[in-house]
Parts: sequence; C-alpha cells; structure tokens
Amino acid sequence: MTATKSKPEKDLLDSAKRVLLLEIEGLQTLSENLDQSFIQALDLLSAMSGRCVVSGMGKSGHIARKIVATMASTGTPTFFVHPGEASHGDLGMITEQDVIIALSNSGETAELADLVAYAKRFEIPLIGITGKQQSTLAKAATVALMLPDTDEACPMGLAPTTSTTAMLALGDALAVAMLERKGFSPDDFHVFHPGGKLGNQLLKVGDIMHSGDELPLVAADMAMSEAIVVMTAKSFGCLGVVGDDGALQGILTDGDLRRHMGPELMARTAGEVMTAGGRFISADALASEALGTMNSKAITTLFVVEGAHPVGIVHIHDCLRAGVA
Repeated sequence: MTATKSKPEKDLLDSAKRVLLLEIEGLQTLSENLDQSFIQALDLLSAMSGRCVVSGMGKSGHIARKIVATMASTGTPTFFVHPGEASHGDLGMITEQDVIIALSNSGETAELADLVAYAKRFEIPLIGITGKQQSTLAKAATVALMLPDTDEACPMGLAPTTSTTAMLALGDALAVAMLERKGFSPDDFHVFHPGGKLGNQLLKVGDIMHSGDELPLVAADMAMSEAIVVMTAKSFGCLGVVGDDGALQGILTDGDLRRHMGPELMARTAGEVMTAGGRFISADALASEALGTMNSKAITTLFVVEGAHPVGIVHIHDCLRAGVA
C-alpha cells in the first residue's frame, strides 16, 4: 500500500459528514421509491410454509447475516446460506416450501448463479435485492426489490457503503413489516430474547415472584404475637393480611409495628395493626413496572394479586437479581 500524507482533522471530519449525508440520501431515495413490489415480497414471505433463506457474497453476505438475525428474532424463521457452500452441497438445505432472498448490488455476483438456477429449477420463490434493474438477478427474481441508484460514500466509489446501508435498511423494513403483519407481541419477542438486557426488560412479575408456601400471609384475626413469628420466618419484612374469603385486606410492615409499639401490641390482631389497602401488582405486569413502583413509593415489596387474592410477592432484590433496571 502506497503511503500518503494524513489529512488534517477538519478534512477528516468533513469527509465523515459527507459519508453520512450520502448514506442518508440513499435511504431517502430508497424510501421514496418503495413500491408494490415490497408488498409482493411480504406476500411471498407470509405464504411460505418453510423458512426464509438469505444469501449474499462479500459485504452483501455480512448484511445478509444481519437480516437473518433480525428476521429470526422477530418471528420469521430464517437462516443464511453462503453462495459458495451452496454450490458444494448446501443447496440441499433449501426446499420448495422456502423463500430465498438473494443480495447483490450489481445483480451479477457469479457465486449466486447456482443458487438462482436452483430456485428456478424447483420453482422456489426468489426475492432479489439489487441495484440494477436489468441485471441477471433482477430478471430471474420472482420479486425484485431495487436499491437506490446513488453513489457509494467511498471517495473512489468502490467500497460498498451506501448500497450496503440501503440493503440493511431494506432488510429491517421487511422484518418489521412481517412482525406487524403477524401481530408479533412483546411476549413473542421475549420467547426469542430470554437473555441479555432485552430479555430482562421483558420479564413478567410472574417470572420472578415468590408463591405458595413462601407467601407471608396471616389471617386478619391472628394475634400479633403469632403474626410477628410468621413475619420473621418469611423474611420479607412484611405480611399480607387476608380475610375469611382469602382476599387481601391490607399490608402489615415493620413500620406498622413501630407505629403501634406499646404494651398492648401483642394482644392486638393483625387486622387492627395493618395498613388497609396497599400497593399491589398483577403477575402479567412487567417486572420493570414493579421495580419502578417500588422505587417511586420507597417500598421494597409488592404483593401480586389475581382479583383480590394474593398469588405472589416480589421483592426489589428479585428484580435486581434478574437484571431488571
């Protein structure tokens, strides 16, 4: 590589801005030119009984892998096939129930030829993403999605930049449109994202709450001498006070104990010392909502109710241990 004199920082900053503006222009053109062929591509994906197969070579291959990851995580079963490997046996991974998405800005990528021929031979729907209307890929495709005819951001006009950004955005558009068409919900999203920050933010209260014998519950007519024993044994620093019908009538905390401290405390009942009502949450609520309530109200626990009946309890530490923040 021939050594060249480094540009001043201002010139480099101007160059970076030019790159971003060119890519923004490409995306704007892509958006303006999006037409019915996009809906036709969605129809092919919606009708498939198999899986979506995405393929591309070089930089287009890297974009193809990102499209695969996004579509698979949003409810459209998708996998990547390398064009070179496809020619050496991996075509057998693709069935007539699948839909192929092939990426090539020029539309003439030689390595895609066998994949395109295979699609035609077995009448497998082919969505071509390309920048050339008269290219081999565009002509062979069941549906051709056209990339904008704009300059690459590379000063030599060679390195795939504007075109790959457009490919990536078009893949995102397909994934999100499919998500919306299917009615993909946050619950569905959590099924595919159980780990990491996204998974943590989609945890439900029911996923982390304590239930059954762990619940710190006492009857309203229980003597405080007994109630304190239960409070100590359950280690939540509070009690749920229930009536004869099992409905939650109120909460008894260590704060209530301090407020009622006196010679008669042990002779009183839990129902007499408790704070009526209280803050509750449902098992279907997000754990992040429970954490927000506990933080805003300066409390450390929330009873989980179904109707008026307690089915669980969640402690602020449960949220933090689960990575909810």
